[in-house]
Amino acid sequence: MFLWTVLLIVLMAAIAYWAGRARAAGLAATGGARLHSLPSYHGLFAAAGAMIGGLALAIAGALIVGAQSAFMPVAAVIGGAIGAAPLYSMSSPDFRARNSFERIVLVVLICCSAVAILTTIGIVFSVLFESVIFFRSVSPIEFLFGTHWSPTGTPPSFGLIPLLAGTLLITAIAIVVAGPLGLLSAIYMAEYATPRLRGALKPILEILAGIPTVVLGFFAALTVAPLIRGSGEAMGLSVASESALAAGLVMGMMIVPLISSLSDDIINAVPQSLRDGSYAMGATKSETIKKVVLPAALPGIVSAFMLAISRAVGETMIVVMAAGLAANLTANPLAAVTTITVQIATLLVGDQEFDSPKTLSAFALGFVLFFFTLILNYIALRIVQKYREQYD
Repeated sequence: MFLWTVLLIVLMAAIAYWAGRARAAGLAATGGARLHSLPSYHGLFAAAGAMIGGLALAIAGALIVGAQSAFMPVAAVIGGAIGAAPLYSMSSPDFRARNSFERIVLVVLICCSAVAILTTIGIVFSVLFESVIFFRSVSPIEFLFGTHWSPTGTPPSFGLIPLLAGTLLITAIAIVVAGPLGLLSAIYMAEYATPRLRGALKPILEILAGIPTVVLGFFAALTVAPLIRGSGEAMGLSVASESALAAGLVMGMMIVPLISSLSDDIINAVPQSLRDGSYAMGATKSETIKKVVLPAALPGIVSAFMLAISRAVGETMIVVMAAGLAANLTANPLAAVTTITVQIATLLVGDQEFDSPKTLSAFALGFVLFFFTLILNYIALRIVQKYREQYD
C-alpha cells in the first residue's frame, strides 16, 4: 500500500502540474495578456498543493486506520485533489505563481531543517531519560570516575574511565595514521598531480571508504594483529593477541579516504588568485602551499579531521574483532582494550530487560559519547575561530 500511495501522490502532482501549466498557457493565449510568471510556475504551484495535500491526508489516514489499510491510496488521491483545486483556481495573468511557489519551497526547506533539529533533540532526550533511570541506582560519581568496568560482575562495576581510555587510545592511533596520509595525499592530488592522474587516483583511494567495516575487521584480526604480535615477540615485547594498535592501524586505513577526499575538495576550493599572487611575489610552489593554500583551507581541513575523528570514535566492528572486549585501563597500545561503542553493542545484544542497571548503562554510555563528540566539535570550532582572528 505504501508504494501505491507514493505512486498516486506523484501521479496527482503530475496531473496538477500539467493542468496548471495548461490553464496558464490558455489564459495567455485566449486573453492576450502577458503572464507575470511562466506557465511552468503555475503548474509547479498546483503540483505542490497536490503533493502536500496527498501526503497530509495519507499520513492522517495511516495514523487513524493503519499504514497497511487500503484507505491510504484513496486518501492520497482525495488529498491531492483537495490540495491542488484551490491553487489551480488561483491562476490568472497577474498571479505571482513563481513567488508563491518559492514561498512553498522555503516552508518545505524550513520543515526539513526542523525535522533534523527535532530528531536530534528527540535522540538526546530519549537517551537522557534512560540515563536518569540508570543514575538512580548507580552513582554518577562512581560511573564517571570509576576505574573498573564489569556490568556482569558480582557486584557489578560501572566505571567509565577504562572505556574512555580505550576509546581515546584507539582513536589517537587511527588519527596519527590517517591524518598525515590523508592530508599529504590530498595536497598531492590537488597541487601536484595532473588532472588525468587525479581523476584516476581519487576513485582508487575512495574504494577504501566502500569496504565494509566487518571486512576490515577480518583483515585486522587475521593479518594485522598476528603481524604485530609476531613483530613484538621478535623484539622481546609482550603483545596481546588482540591489541589497540591493530585496531587503530586498520581504523586509520578506514578514515584515510574521508580526510583525503574532503581535504582535496577544500584545497581545490581555494581561489586560484591567491596562488597567482603568491607566485607573483616570488614564492615557490611549496612555499605557496605552506604559506597560502593550507592556511586558507585550514577551517575546512579541521572540519575534515573532526569528521574523521567522530567516525573513528563511533566505530564498533573493527574494535570488536581486533582489540577485544577487555576493559583494561592502560595506555599501552600493545594491550587489549575496548571502547564505549563496543560496550554499548555488547550490552544491548539479545533479549534484554530495560529495567536493569546492566542494560540501562548502555544509554548512559551513549549519553556520555554524545557529549564527548560535542566537546570535540566545540574544540575544533574554537581552533578555527582563533585562527581566523589571527589572520583577519
